[in-house]
Amino acid sequence: MELVPVPVEVAVAVTAGQPVGITHAPDWPHADTADALRPLAEHGQGAGTFLVVVDGTVVGECGRLRGPDEHGDAEIGYGLAPSARGRGLGTAAVRALTAWLERQPGVRRVTAEVLVGNLPSRRLLEGLGFTAETTDGAYVGYRRDALHVDRSGDSG
Repeated sequence: MELVPVPVEVAVAVTAGQPVGITHAPDWPHADTADALRPLAEHGQGAGTFLVVVDGTVVGECGRLRGPDEHGDAEIGYGLAPSARGRGLGTAAVRALTAWLERQPGVRRVTAEVLVGNLPSRRLLEGLGFTAETTDGAYVGYRRDALHVDRSGDSG
């Protein structure tokens, strides 16, 4: 599994429903893919937007949704084609994404929101050291302190 930065032209093609020229799983893009790639497609914004690729085939996407904010929180999102689920690929992708994000300037915590009923995704995050901190209606908010933050200059 590897994370490959999404080129703008690929984001445009996928959000237009035309993922031609991209070797992908038959069930990718999935329902949330266009939402994930739309900021990059429409505004060229999306540093930290990646395709999840296995043996040259796109099976999902992941990336930074926003941040870091003034508190150092950066939110992630991720999704896999149904055929790619249950094989540890989501865990590998989120682990790689989180490691990359934690090394970005200003990131102190990585956050994610997951549907309350999405138990596989919740277990994935918990297995990677995220803790559930909030429940807001249909979503559970998860947080994890960045592991690679240089806090040597912190006073507290």
